[in-house]
Amino acid sequence: MKRQNQSSVVEFILLGFSDFPELQDEIFGVFLVIYLVTLMGNATIIAAILLDQTLHIPMYLFLQNLSVVEVSFSAAIMPEMLVILTTEKTTISFVGCFAQMYFILLYGVNECFLLGAMAYDRFSAICHPLTYPMIMNKRIFVKLVMFSWVSGVMVATLQTSWVFSFPFCGPNVINHISCETPAVLELVCADISLFEIYAFTGTILIILLPFLLILLSYLRILFAILKMPSTTGRQKAFSTCASHVTSVTLFYGTASMTYLQPKSSYSPVTKKLMSLAYTLLTPLQNPLIYSLRNHEMKRALVKLWRKAGVLHTV
Repeated sequence: MKRQNQSSVVEFILLGFSDFPELQDEIFGVFLVIYLVTLMGNATIIAAILLDQTLHIPMYLFLQNLSVVEVSFSAAIMPEMLVILTTEKTTISFVGCFAQMYFILLYGVNECFLLGAMAYDRFSAICHPLTYPMIMNKRIFVKLVMFSWVSGVMVATLQTSWVFSFPFCGPNVINHISCETPAVLELVCADISLFEIYAFTGTILIILLPFLLILLSYLRILFAILKMPSTTGRQKAFSTCASHVTSVTLFYGTASMTYLQPKSSYSPVTKKLMSLAYTLLTPLQNPLIYSLRNHEMKRALVKLWRKAGVLHTV
């Protein structure tokens, strides 16, 4: 292990999925396809909303911001993971690990609050349609989005700086897919009890509290749906809400299991799979769940596709 002054690690070794050497090519292929689909899907949504003036309302602007976060979240993790899967370069510099943890936290915290804001927006629109324009105007929208980004920057700055202020005087091997906080903390050779209290409290405030508010919002929406006269309308609304709840449960559930106990007893493989759930699957499925079930978004996507076709033939 390379060191500076006996306790400062110069680089880390990311193991990734090295436990399955015979499956490296297959894993690489699957991850590459998911990453490319994630980038194209979210980029398409960003462009469709940007180019369609009728979609410049809070509901779709929230979705556009979510797509920006999803693309950034994937880009913070996937390129490094793909490099590790295809080459023998499994090392990541101290600064590189710091940067990766920072951006994972930045976009992760941002998404936690953004999904909460989107659920509140839907709750307001469905349960309070008459006062919705006043509840969710452009000014409130900007404040909620700014709160999500500022919260992400503050948490990422505090937590990353705190983690990397600890001494690393043991092995420098990270048995994980990225430099996430719990994986890096396993290499710390100091008392982290105070940090664990902070992590537990932060997880409750940042992950569990928004998740509970989302569930309450959808519960209220469910009661509103039950009052709808149309059976077809109820079925469509139920299907959409079920998809949204499934998506947020996957994201918040696995993230809370990972961060509630930074030094948990889960096996390394279990930790990697949980991490993949909110860093790989959620960015892939959110565009599908939040856009393809929406008539206006489908119309905008068709319009964008036709524009691209016209430009291609010119």
